[in-house]
Amino acid sequence: MPTVHDWINNPLAVVDGLFAQSNSSPDWEKKVVEYFKEKLKLNDAHTWVPSLNDVPLYYLKPNSLVKFRCMVQDMFDPEFFMGVYETNDLTSNSKVKCGKYKDITVGGQVDFNSRNTVTSERQTFYCVPIPGESQWAKEISFICQARVVPSTSYVPNRHKRSYEEDDEMDTENKLRQSHGNTEPKRQETEAPSHDSSSAHCTSSLDLNFPLPGEKGPACLVKVYEDWDGFKLNDMLEVFGILSVDPALSVIADEREASSLLDPTEVTETVEEQRVHSPPPSLVPRLHMLYAQPLVHNNPLLPSNLSSVLGELASVRAELHTYLTHVLMGDSLAAEYLILHLISNVYSRRDVLPLGKFTLNLSGCPHSSPYTEHLYKVIQQLVPSSYRLCMSLHNMNNQRMVPRKDYTANRLVSGTLQLANNTSLFLDETQLEQGQLDATGVRNITALGNLISWQKVDYDFNYHQMEFPCNINVLITSEGRSLLPSDSQVNLRPTLNPPNLEEYLSAVQVAQVPSQFNKYRIYLSGARALNYTISDEITKAVEEDFVEMRKDDPQSMSAEDLHRLLVVARLLSLSHGQNTLSRDGWMKAKQLEALRISRTQQQKSLSGNEP
Repeated sequence: MPTVHDWINNPLAVVDGLFAQSNSSPDWEKKVVEYFKEKLKLNDAHTWVPSLNDVPLYYLKPNSLVKFRCMVQDMFDPEFFMGVYETNDLTSNSKVKCGKYKDITVGGQVDFNSRNTVTSERQTFYCVPIPGESQWAKEISFICQARVVPSTSYVPNRHKRSYEEDDEMDTENKLRQSHGNTEPKRQETEAPSHDSSSAHCTSSLDLNFPLPGEKGPACLVKVYEDWDGFKLNDMLEVFGILSVDPALSVIADEREASSLLDPTEVTETVEEQRVHSPPPSLVPRLHMLYAQPLVHNNPLLPSNLSSVLGELASVRAELHTYLTHVLMGDSLAAEYLILHLISNVYSRRDVLPLGKFTLNLSGCPHSSPYTEHLYKVIQQLVPSSYRLCMSLHNMNNQRMVPRKDYTANRLVSGTLQLANNTSLFLDETQLEQGQLDATGVRNITALGNLISWQKVDYDFNYHQMEFPCNINVLITSEGRSLLPSDSQVNLRPTLNPPNLEEYLSAVQVAQVPSQFNKYRIYLSGARALNYTISDEITKAVEEDFVEMRKDDPQSMSAEDLHRLLVVARLLSLSHGQNTLSRDGWMKAKQLEALRISRTQQQKSLSGNEP
């Protein structure tokens, strides 16, 4: 049996071995996938596989098994390759070989006229690190995986052991002993200083990350089966064979030179060739063996939620106290912020997304860095987030909606190309007086559609294509936001610290890392709970609705009832309850009554506010 060193450090040997045993039977391809799936399931073996997110590319062994936590940013056209080919050596001996999971044919001259040649098809995804992933999520993922990274990731010339020399358990133990107390270097954003050519290429190559300032690896992921099951913007953990063969750059350069000399010989433009065939030292190829769809990217959340359910209520109380301090003593705003942070689009009824809860925190001070500190708090709590400062310059200049570039045949990313469950923090306090141009109007419209319908209309030049999403939007503003929201809470601080910045920093520092981890597990856990309403409670709610409209039909509209039901759902989930009780319904009504009362008082005070 192959050892850990074999199937992680030389997976192609396993693939070729299964191919050789198949005697041309097509079942060998399924056996390869099943083999690696089974290996990854045993003894947490997935933690032994080096991660492209954490280990610099130049430390990884070419053609080894690696993993990549990513988002599908673009999907290229399918490509053909030689799944099976025949080679002839100098002695005219022929040999049938497997071309799957490879970019370059090896071992002799390829006989293109061979009857044994099988042309196959594969799909290519352009994948990037999860946009806006929090530093804490990256670090915890790194710590969880780094304990048993195989040493051959760092020693490319280490000899492979034979199948008979040692068994898997011995290898695993040696891996643990060798690397239990050492941590590999974190992912570096630049190549070593001696590699000036790579550094030059980095500056000229646009990696097409959706968010400005993002760093990390991008990958061309080659998909061999069931690619229709993947969608744009999916979060995945891909396990695949790493391909960084320098010959790929040579081939790409030759194709580019050929197209410049005689454009009629090629079907791709120079721009398309550059995008689809970037240098493998900067954008490696990853031949997918298996991909695990990620519902969330919180590395702390256990797969079995029952282990954390008992603590939800107590952690909620602690989180509420913490957020009350962050919101300068405003307990009501802290309640609604918790509800917002656990909200989630759980279903769609026609075009209506159910479960979304966009919150507008109005009354935020403009002159102080309060919103910046508030975002840092959010960033410490959620696994992915992005703060968009809605200054006039940003609104008029930032590309928010992805668009199709037909010349390069790629989807040019935009700020709103985000993975599900990302927290989008819209800072409207930065919006000054001035004129929105056509781009600014389009961006405001796109934000409005995202909030109202949880969709982004991508620009394909001749038409728009609708992409549903599941993004938590928090809006901070001085007055009422110009954008729509599901709920508005006007901040009413009870504390007035002499130095707001020092106060907020002290509040954050007072929270130890273990406490933050409890909050992170709580928020992701509450969001993941299923929720139902019994027939009995449904009937009670209907009767209550009729009763509330008796005296004043204008006091409770169908829209008000819908919002109240959303608040009741989130309030129940926030307490770890997966069904609505009468007590929960009454608490939701009280909470909404307090919020509406405050909003009406603020309207009467401001007078001119809409």
